[in-house]
Amino acid sequence: MPLAMACATQWIHIQMTKDDILEVRDVQVSFRTALGTTHAVKNVSYSVARGETLAVVGESGSGKSVTARAVMGMLAPNAIVGEQAKIFFDGEDISEWPEIKLQEIRGDRISMIFQEPLTSLNPVYRIGDQVAEIISTHRPMKKADLKDEVIRLLTEVQLPEPASRYSQYPHEMSGGQRQRVMIAMALANNPDLLIADEPTTALDVTVQAEILGLLRDLQKKHGMAVVLITHDLTVVENVSDKVVVMRRGEVVERGATAEVFKNPQHEYTRHLINSEPKGLPDPVDGNAEVVMRGDKLRISFHLKEGSFFRPKKRELVAVNDVSALIRRGETLGVVGESGSGKTTFGMSLIRLGESQQGEIYFKDDRIDGLSRKEMRPYRPKIQVVFQDPFSSLNPRMIVRQILEEGLVVNGLGDTRDERDQMVRQALDDVQMPQSCLDRFPHEFSGGQRQRIAIARAIVLKPEFILLDEPTSALDLSIQAQIIDLLRDLRRKHGLSYLFISHDLKVVKALCHNTIVMQHGKVVESGPTDQVLNRPETEYTQRLVKAAFDVIA
Repeated sequence: MPLAMACATQWIHIQMTKDDILEVRDVQVSFRTALGTTHAVKNVSYSVARGETLAVVGESGSGKSVTARAVMGMLAPNAIVGEQAKIFFDGEDISEWPEIKLQEIRGDRISMIFQEPLTSLNPVYRIGDQVAEIISTHRPMKKADLKDEVIRLLTEVQLPEPASRYSQYPHEMSGGQRQRVMIAMALANNPDLLIADEPTTALDVTVQAEILGLLRDLQKKHGMAVVLITHDLTVVENVSDKVVVMRRGEVVERGATAEVFKNPQHEYTRHLINSEPKGLPDPVDGNAEVVMRGDKLRISFHLKEGSFFRPKKRELVAVNDVSALIRRGETLGVVGESGSGKTTFGMSLIRLGESQQGEIYFKDDRIDGLSRKEMRPYRPKIQVVFQDPFSSLNPRMIVRQILEEGLVVNGLGDTRDERDQMVRQALDDVQMPQSCLDRFPHEFSGGQRQRIAIARAIVLKPEFILLDEPTSALDLSIQAQIIDLLRDLRRKHGLSYLFISHDLKVVKALCHNTIVMQHGKVVESGPTDQVLNRPETEYTQRLVKAAFDVIA
């Protein structure tokens, strides 16, 4: 009997303890599609006790979130739940409860935090009204008391200036602040069970540490049980009491977190643990040719404020006196929190954004004053790979067209056959099969799409590539594959990278030198080993602590 089935069968016969608030028993979920039936969750079972944190880990498509939505009764209309599935909440079987009865406990005794707060919050309603709706649905109260309760909740989740935030809209807040609002909504009615679905994936390391610390403190205060869905093993190891590992809809391993990490039994669990970014970059020649250089760049934006009749303008300085130098074969990391100016600086360096002051050199040529037409000869040599390959790849073009487009635009390849050979070589370089040439982007996984995006860059035989958060949206094991791929391509083609990231583990594994940015300025720079292992400034120390310790 396969290990996953053995684990599931064994779990079914375990009776709930008096402390268990939730037991998921033998859950199966399938989806009807135009191409047939897809089996997303197969015989999944787990339980979590009051005051306990259960981590559910696995790659995208493993069934983590689908199982959680089955608990909440929030599956899509085309979902089919197996007849033998049982979900016990506080000793009651809620599997067969009608929607109207589930609504009584959903948002009250069971709450859920979703991954992306911007899409989960209604953009046309004020923050205070959205939190108030959750409270008044289950606890009707007077309007004045309701507002006081909302402000109390926003204060409890440590949202700055909670009274003034009451009237703001979601787009007026940062990602971390929006996630705090989502937590306030989830905790509005003191739930017994909180399901957190990738609550920190899209956040900076410092904000992630704050959110996880906040959840830990609120859990202790209210005695909640927490089901934490994530693919970040560092988070799992630091915050959970026990862990369930899922793969392709099945549970392949479960146990106490410390024991699973110390002695993983299943090959897939070992694979996930070993996928943590490791190693150091190969040494680079300190006398190698300088490929890209920016000197004292300053970039600002003029923002309009005030009313229509009394408009005001103010200057926002996004990058202030920032310099960088990248040699052939070198990877320079740029780290910092959202809003620090990392991407603005990188885009300006490759002339996809304009700087008001400073000088930019590609090898020996100064390029900061060149027009779009004058920049065209440099474009094939300077490429960029974006964070989200799905939005950066044209959905109406097949892979062959996506890769060939740059060759045609830049006049590379004398014949169609020659361009076809260059396209195929680029696919080989990123370890993608030739069979993908006639397929569209939506037919690939996130990791495969990122490989295609990298192939689109290297098909032009560049010398410098800007990598803007190229691994942050990927699962851990896929992330490790992309890191290895970037290393191999750098060695094979002598590429130079500017690597923008907030993941310091990836930076440590990939970058020779690192600059740390805060509020548009460089606060620390030097060899990556020195910056991350012996940080000098308080800000860098805080970033490093948040990245490697997760929570205080």
